[in-house]
Amino acid sequence: MSEKDNSTNSDRTKSGRPFSPVNYSERFQLKSPIQILLLSTVIAVLITLAPLSAFTTLGSSIHHWTSSTSPATGSSTPVDGLLSETARQHAISKCAAIRATPGPSASFFSRDQSDRFEVGTNATLIRNCVIFTGKDNGTDIVRGDILLDKAIVKGLGKVSQRVIDNTPNLTVIDAKGGWVTPGLVDLHTHLGIMSTPILSGAVDLNSNKGPILPYLRSIDGLNTHDDAFELAMAGGVTSVQVLPGSSNAIGGQAFIVKLRKTKDRTPSSMIVEPPYNLKASGGASDDLAPFRWRHMKQACGENLKLYGNRMDSIWSFRQAYNEATRIKLSQDDYCEKVENGLWEELGSDPFPENLRWEMLIDVLRGKVKISTHCYEAVDLDSMVRLSNEFQFPISSFHHAAEAYLVPNTLKRTWGGIPAVALFATNYRYKRESYRGSEFAPRVLADEGIPVIMKSDHPVINSRHVLYEAQQAHYFGLQPHLALAAVTSTPAKAAGLSHRIGILAEGADADVVMWDSHPLRLGATPLKVWIDGILQIPLPAKDGSETHVEIGKGKDGSQWRYPPHTPHWDKERQDAVAWDGLPPLQGRKIDDDYVTFTNVKDVWKRTDVGNIQKTTLLNSSNLQDGDAGVVIVQKGKIVCMGAGCRRAFATSHEIDLQRGSIGPGMMTYGSPLGLEEIASEPSTSNGPPLDAFRQNTPRILDDIGGVIRAMDGLIIAYRSGVTLATTSMAKPIYLAGPESSVIGGLSATFRTGAAHAMERGAVIQDTSALHVVVGRSHPLLKQTSVSTQISGLRRLLYGWELNDRETGVWFRKAAEGIIPLVIEVDSADIMANLLILKADVEDKIGSRMRMVFSGAAEAHLLAKEIGDADVGVILNPARSYPMVWDQKRVLGGPPLTNDTALVQLIDNSVVVGLGVRSAWEARNTRFDVQWAALESNGKISDYDAYNLVTKNLEQLLGIRKIDEDMRDLVAYQGGNMFEFSSKPVAVISPLGGYVNVF
Repeated sequence: MSEKDNSTNSDRTKSGRPFSPVNYSERFQLKSPIQILLLSTVIAVLITLAPLSAFTTLGSSIHHWTSSTSPATGSSTPVDGLLSETARQHAISKCAAIRATPGPSASFFSRDQSDRFEVGTNATLIRNCVIFTGKDNGTDIVRGDILLDKAIVKGLGKVSQRVIDNTPNLTVIDAKGGWVTPGLVDLHTHLGIMSTPILSGAVDLNSNKGPILPYLRSIDGLNTHDDAFELAMAGGVTSVQVLPGSSNAIGGQAFIVKLRKTKDRTPSSMIVEPPYNLKASGGASDDLAPFRWRHMKQACGENLKLYGNRMDSIWSFRQAYNEATRIKLSQDDYCEKVENGLWEELGSDPFPENLRWEMLIDVLRGKVKISTHCYEAVDLDSMVRLSNEFQFPISSFHHAAEAYLVPNTLKRTWGGIPAVALFATNYRYKRESYRGSEFAPRVLADEGIPVIMKSDHPVINSRHVLYEAQQAHYFGLQPHLALAAVTSTPAKAAGLSHRIGILAEGADADVVMWDSHPLRLGATPLKVWIDGILQIPLPAKDGSETHVEIGKGKDGSQWRYPPHTPHWDKERQDAVAWDGLPPLQGRKIDDDYVTFTNVKDVWKRTDVGNIQKTTLLNSSNLQDGDAGVVIVQKGKIVCMGAGCRRAFATSHEIDLQRGSIGPGMMTYGSPLGLEEIASEPSTSNGPPLDAFRQNTPRILDDIGGVIRAMDGLIIAYRSGVTLATTSMAKPIYLAGPESSVIGGLSATFRTGAAHAMERGAVIQDTSALHVVVGRSHPLLKQTSVSTQISGLRRLLYGWELNDRETGVWFRKAAEGIIPLVIEVDSADIMANLLILKADVEDKIGSRMRMVFSGAAEAHLLAKEIGDADVGVILNPARSYPMVWDQKRVLGGPPLTNDTALVQLIDNSVVVGLGVRSAWEARNTRFDVQWAALESNGKISDYDAYNLVTKNLEQLLGIRKIDEDMRDLVAYQGGNMFEFSSKPVAVISPLGGYVNVF
């Protein structure tokens, strides 16, 4: 929202009452105890006739609404019933303050030094770079140099040699033609108030004190020791908005902070432009200082169910804004008298204010940038109506899964069009998000609605917010808008685009230098500055700069440009036409030959499972129309290369545009096939029982209650991922109270099958035995680790009889007949499990097939894991220290030279990659490509394919899959590892068809 718009909002409420509900609290001035008692009696009667939740806010607010307004600061005892001179001056300054328009002062743009400058910081000149400035909607690109001094940008493009010569203590860096951007801005995080690793004493996300809490402030809970600050900077993120949680209609005040640790080491010193009334210095606030934007979190929809339904939530908003309107109007009346010198009419009354409602009063004056958590059309519509009823602007809607379906509704928001902050592909995990679409960013952009990509950290690691922008670009968002979506657009929505999210003379010196174009998958910061101070690479303990190898293999010219991405016009139109639920199955061709043309190469599995590539198109035969031809008959390749077109007459032809055909990938680790909507119990298999905390039902007649994933199988479809192995095992930190030590038996199935009884749908109904070992959930008391390992030892020693499922399958695991897959992250616990493995093998003379899944700290004992012949499934592929068991992750470039994946492979460990959530399965090929890029050339394309094919099959006990069972995926415009490619068909030998999307 522009400053002009907000100024207009304030003007429209100065002289007259805005459209609002009847001000009953203004009509009935509740001053006497009798009046208060009467109203309390009426409310008590009403409570007996309606749900308690409907009155939560009103009941909790009566005392505050009926109490007298707080006295004006600085007032003194009135003389002859009139305000003293000191009190009058205070009233004049307060009235001037409420008329102030938020924004930088006139002197800001001529500043020579930032308010965040730290003495002793060297100046920096970055030479020979391509600069994405963030200006002009992301279209402004400058080639040249950039000078950083005194925490601001002092020169951009062609920097005067005279200026350079007159800049002392100058460090010069050659970007070698590489890309430089503003520091990334993540507009939706919970950094610091849901700190990493999550501990029970450091979660300050939501309050249970009521739905309307505008007086709470996220800065009061900000933990400066959050490990995620450093990780986020490693992703190029320099500024974030720290939002309260979404369990309250108004969760409280939010703050934009920079992630570097200041000399003060305090939360207050991290804030970008602290609001005028935040007395960080301990002194009195200056009412006449330029007004700075404030920030607030609102929410609607499912998350508020603690306080009632949607109708309750909107009513709580309306009564809160109604009370704020009453106080605002009384302030306007008061100030009209002050400005006209009518002191006699004011008598001794102080300026009317109430600390409980002052934030909402500023909202009504257009001085607050509101971030509103809303998913569905019904909620977006309600909030837009609310904004018009009380006449206040909404800066941005967040999550907003259905925003792309109702763009005209968003355009009716009072005061101007809000931005929309989105995930790229994280949808369908709950009912509210079920109609979300990867095409939403492009649809909204085409409607003229500003698009922001965000993390909702720790839902997605803030370090990877650029990945959200990369995916948005992949699915159609123009490159300049995709980069702006994590730089200038969120900065503008926060009212801070004069200093962050852009690069211009006078802006803050928050800069990232990249190893490739930022929209290239795997783009990594070479250097990150915040306020002109180098943050990445991390300084060594002695203050020197550490050396981390970054960008190896990215020397080609293509890495300097944004990737070419597929065309998604039809899919985008279908998403809107079908209200977010377009058909996904595709068109099966099973009655004829299918010709694939312009096929660059074909990757196939050999009989022993290795990957073999056949190149059809190269530099010498590109013009040969028959060279890149592949003929498929009933799901099997029958001919490749020259001569095929003449040998086979086909009626179906698919141009792969120098694309590739390769093996379908496998996914593991999510409940894919066992649930449709993660947070909807009615769409899932239900939680398993935990035999370590409760007795199993007699009907099972089995002490461990071993269950089979096959018994709850629901087939799901994902493009490019043709196999899935699913179990009931979930890591403790994700499963919470529904966690179970014994996760049961996994099943492996084809994701493209229509149902479980289709021929070939189930590849293997029993793949591996799964258990979960780890420390207790940070917010729940659960079974101790020692008890978990003791129980596991007993079962593996064979002390449970073989006439029950538990005894049978744990004996098979101990004997190495099936793999024992253990969800575990802590290196300490893994060490104990390696000892347990050796003990069991020594006792019964077997060779166990043990696999660690999750394995966030596996790199710490990679040699021991390799020596013990234990496999590892890194799950997720990019580890994050969510809980204490994962605290010692290996960050990878630009923090460390190696990744956990590289260290494990170097120690001869068989490694596969997994995912945690069903929605992530679709991104498996991006995960693999990213993992290979982070290895600095140590992982080949063949190795990468194995991570999600052969290795997973081996680790999860999938018996030999012959050629008739191996689906192939056809990619248009490139191979599996290229961002330019698009899966367009699955070739299924077992099904005897080609499924075209």
